[in-house]
Amino acid sequence: MATPLPLARRHRLVLLAVAVQVLFILGVAAAGYATTAWGSTITLRTTPVNPQDLLYGDYLRLTYTVSQLPIGLWRETSRAPKANEPVYVLLQPDADAYAATGVYATEPAPGPRQVVLRGWITNSWRHGLRIRYGLEKYYVSEGLARRLKKRPALLVHVSIAPWGQARITSVAL
Repeated sequence: MATPLPLARRHRLVLLAVAVQVLFILGVAAAGYATTAWGSTITLRTTPVNPQDLLYGDYLRLTYTVSQLPIGLWRETSRAPKANEPVYVLLQPDADAYAATGVYATEPAPGPRQVVLRGWITNSWRHGLRIRYGLEKYYVSEGLARRLKKRPALLVHVSIAPWGQARITSVAL
C-alpha cells in the first residue's frame, strides 16, 4: 500500500502546478507583445469575408494575395511541395504592400527591405500553392465586420518577429 504524501509536500506540488500555469499564460502574452515590439511591420493586401460566430462574435476571415501563389515561386528544385509542409515565403515591398518573391522549404536569408513569413502549405497543384499563415482571422467589434466586408480589399499591418512569429497589429480602414 502506498503511503500518502505529507500535507506540506502536497501544498508545494499544488503551488508548483499553479505557478507553471501562470508562467505559461504570462509567456504567451509576453510573446505577443514582444512580436509587436521587436518585429518588422509589413503591409499585406487581403480580401475580407464576414463570418459570424455565436460564441465569439464578429470576425473577418482574411484571404491574402500571398496566400495563393504560382508554383513558379517554389524554389526547391529537388522536390515538389507537399501539403502540411512548413514553408518560408520571402516578401519584398511592391507599391503599397508586400508581395511574394519565393517560397522555400528552409528559411532563406532576406536581403535589404525583404522579410520572411512562415506558413504551411494547405494545398498544391500543378499551377499553384495555397499557403496558411495563421493570420487568417481578425476579431472586430460588432457591426464593423459588415462594413469592412463591403470593401473590395483591405491593407493589413503584420508584425513579424526575428524568431518568425507573426501577428496582425491593425487593419487599415
